[in-house]
Amino acid sequence: MCGIAGFVGRGDQLDLMRMTRALVHRGPDSEGFHIDRDRAVHLGHRRLAIRDISGGVQPMWNAAGTICVVYNGEIYNHETLRAELVAAGHVFSSSHSDTEILVCGYAEWGTGVAERLNGMFAFAVLDEERQRLFLARDRFGEKPLYYASRPGVFAFASELNALTCHRDILARPSTLALQKLFAYGYLPAPHALYEGSAKLPAGHFMTVDLNTLASTIEAYWRFVLEPDEDLAAKGDEALAEELRHLLLQAVGRRLVSDVSVGVFLSGGLDSSAVLAAAARVRNGGPLNSFTVGFSEPSYDESEFAKIAASHVGSRHNQRILDLEEARDLIPQVLSKLDEPLGDPSIVPTYLLSAFTRAQATVALSGDGGDELFAGYDPFRALRLASVYSRLVPNKLHCLLRDLAAFMPKSARNMSLDFRLRRTLMGLSHPESAWAPTWMSPLDPANARDLFDKPMRAEDVYSEAMELWEMGPAKTRVDRLLQFFTIFYLQDDILTKVDRASMMSSLETRAIFLDNDLVDFCQRLPHRFKYKNGKRKVLLKKALGPLLPEAIIHRKKKGFGIPLAEWMRQVPKTLPLSPVSGMRLQWIRQAWQDHLCKREDHRLLLWTWLSLQNVLHPVA
Repeated sequence: MCGIAGFVGRGDQLDLMRMTRALVHRGPDSEGFHIDRDRAVHLGHRRLAIRDISGGVQPMWNAAGTICVVYNGEIYNHETLRAELVAAGHVFSSSHSDTEILVCGYAEWGTGVAERLNGMFAFAVLDEERQRLFLARDRFGEKPLYYASRPGVFAFASELNALTCHRDILARPSTLALQKLFAYGYLPAPHALYEGSAKLPAGHFMTVDLNTLASTIEAYWRFVLEPDEDLAAKGDEALAEELRHLLLQAVGRRLVSDVSVGVFLSGGLDSSAVLAAAARVRNGGPLNSFTVGFSEPSYDESEFAKIAASHVGSRHNQRILDLEEARDLIPQVLSKLDEPLGDPSIVPTYLLSAFTRAQATVALSGDGGDELFAGYDPFRALRLASVYSRLVPNKLHCLLRDLAAFMPKSARNMSLDFRLRRTLMGLSHPESAWAPTWMSPLDPANARDLFDKPMRAEDVYSEAMELWEMGPAKTRVDRLLQFFTIFYLQDDILTKVDRASMMSSLETRAIFLDNDLVDFCQRLPHRFKYKNGKRKVLLKKALGPLLPEAIIHRKKKGFGIPLAEWMRQVPKTLPLSPVSGMRLQWIRQAWQDHLCKREDHRLLLWTWLSLQNVLHPVA
């Protein structure tokens, strides 16, 4: 895993050095640069050596010196592509560098190279002959890529903090981005925190003319559910066997490494599946599994992790997180985020990554399983929500919301009062806004109090509502699957894991996002994912030969933290630095209401704390 940065146009070597220096944590092993002052092209790279450690130096050029690449990621089908390219006449100088696949692949296929890759990546290709820069990001956006265009300069980087190290790129928060942040709890692509900056959306590539700096963006892949009844006709047993094969294949591809590999193990179904599959296909000694638990029992999954580790026979490593340790971790972790995130599990994810990095350089994860196989609570809420919205008049709904507000506030994980209040909050809006509102840090009705110029819910949730109303999905379950996969997975979960792991220079690999496995899931009708209130139906059946029943059929808990209680004890001093366009007095009152247990503002206050630490990082 690595960090990349560069620009075309105005700027100099000092700008490039500042940009790459901000990415040292992503690539602590080495650095490399290409500077062409005549053409005003600057490319920089920070390397975390995973494959071809002695080679693989970047920027990497083709033999003719006409194509150059800086790259962050892993290409899991690089051996297959190498053989295809060798057959086409390309000569490789490295023995097994996946970076060289991009150099030769671009020479052979041009902009079509991205769609052939099975992996996670963000890269920039300098094409000297066509006088252009070509940038691409993987299908789900596992690896980040930000860019900014100003008169006279186009710049890109793996992180916003690096991008704004260029003298012409200002770190001035966008009001629209702030409203999106508090609406979703994350920033959906292409939105980025700062004015004039953007994220290249997942599954897209971008070309930039070196002479005019004119740019174009195109999608090379989109996640689209296309239920195939011919596939369903194979029957449950055959489908479970096929899914199990695809899972084992995906794990096998991601076990290839020149450095040590471990497995994140929460004790939930997805991470346990990854561990069991890795144990099945791995050649050699036992795997190392890594778990973070909590001193608060309702949030702790460590006992289930032990069961899974014992069943598989992994060398199990565990740490328990308590409030005192978290108090020190929270400002440290949040100040290292280059973009605020309303997901508090960034803290245990960081601790897990740091804990794992002491023994491994690569970690396999189960990210994507919940999104592809309907693992979240809102899937169960859909049917009741549709009946409720049809039968309950607005006045009665408002009364029920008022009554729910008086329920005692529990700090337990996913307590009844918390779930009920959030469900009713979502049902105050159109069906197409249910999903983002259920997950939102801020009730959209309160946006008028928090922001000087609030947006309507229809505007702030425009991306999610358009997908729900205009997307190809025909059923509510498929629409919710698309929401979680296209928005929540890409811009929350994968962003969280990337940032948390990179803080410790650890590479993570998401097993469920393998191209072949995802293609199968896109064709799989939703009744094999969610049926009669049961989630992950086919996945559980496929894992029968690999895991004990206690793991397969256990109740989902989620990788959360005791946030409601923590937000009454952390931080020691309320973070109330001014933010343009936002009303401090309302935030101050929200803190007081939460501290006195009059309200449960856990997600709102966490998002605000995250924003404050990003804008004003601790030393």
